[in-house]
Amino acid sequence: MARREETEQETGAPPPKATLGVGMVGYAFMGAAHSQGWRTAGHVFDLPARPALAAICGRDRTAVEAAAARHGWAAAETDWRALIARDDVQLVDICTPGDSHAEIAIAALEAGKHVLCEKPLANTVAEAEAMVEAAERAAVRGQVAIVGFNYRKVPALTYARRMIEEGRLGVLRHVRATYLQDWLVDPESPLTWRLKREHAGSGALGDLGAHIVDLAQYLAGEPLVGVSAVSETFVRERPVLTGSSAGLPGAADGAARGAVTVDDAALFTGRLASGALASFEATRMAAGRKNALRLEINGERGSIAFDLERLNELSFHDHTEPATSAGFRRILVTEPQHPYLEAWWPPGHGLGYEHTFVHQARDVVCAIAEGRAAAPTFADGLQVQRVLAAVEESAAKNSVHTPVPF
Repeated sequence: MARREETEQETGAPPPKATLGVGMVGYAFMGAAHSQGWRTAGHVFDLPARPALAAICGRDRTAVEAAAARHGWAAAETDWRALIARDDVQLVDICTPGDSHAEIAIAALEAGKHVLCEKPLANTVAEAEAMVEAAERAAVRGQVAIVGFNYRKVPALTYARRMIEEGRLGVLRHVRATYLQDWLVDPESPLTWRLKREHAGSGALGDLGAHIVDLAQYLAGEPLVGVSAVSETFVRERPVLTGSSAGLPGAADGAARGAVTVDDAALFTGRLASGALASFEATRMAAGRKNALRLEINGERGSIAFDLERLNELSFHDHTEPATSAGFRRILVTEPQHPYLEAWWPPGHGLGYEHTFVHQARDVVCAIAEGRAAAPTFADGLQVQRVLAAVEESAAKNSVHTPVPF
């Protein structure tokens, strides 16, 4: 934390809160979302320290300076090493493509900074393992390292986890998860970095599948121990992108085309450590589906279902009720007793996608102030990476069942 500049004795008033200087690497889609979170968290929650948007970093000087002005960052850098070295930066927020996560995160941790890193944690299991080792060394020094699985911060899903922990579903039997988008249906959609293995690691699997794998393990409270998978790349060449892009469709350069080297879709089944069965589908080729993340968990005592397009709601079935009156009912997750909602609006006034990043920022600041780990940890990110690697291995071997170490 930064030093307090005045004391109560000097001013006759309570001292100002310490600040947590944040430096962010990356400024496109996720950079904008994280900026919103850091900028808003201290205005909504009574935090132990005030996040300060110290500096933002990107390779294009003009673009990063424009992003700094738009999102409220005090300074702009074009070298992430210079950002890490700044005295006014205590936490480094990494919103870059996966191929740079390990290098930046490890350097930041070794420099004594806290780290928030976007998902998936890395492009390979080896990189993720190195990041976990660095985080464990840093934890001894009181540093926090968290991976950005922001959907854990949806109040309805945090509450679903609480209900499962309380035994409302009993022994779990099934986990069903899908994440469907359609921004690659058009074969003329350009070849962004998200379609290149050297930058993204994998396609829909890492981009979307990482979220639902993490949510499945988080909600169930146990890891996947084996998978059987298929994957497909439906469009194998696309127009080459011109200029910069946030990783979603942009402008293409007419005749020039390049190879797509990641999956367009991945489907896999799995088994949790307890024996519960799980199924997953991740695709960016589902026409008409914009950001359709859905989960259902069935247990011996009941079921919970969630739909991101109705993110302030849970569907809950209590199987212990008489059959004559039992059935799925809606839980409107907007009460102040629900997770995170004590600081927001009156009951019935729903939140949205951007609020998950506000909650993420809140959790990081509180963990740092309290000297404890923040979830999801780098170890959680590594476990997801192991599942993704097993899925790719299984798909490459004609869907053979592939164990997941944990």
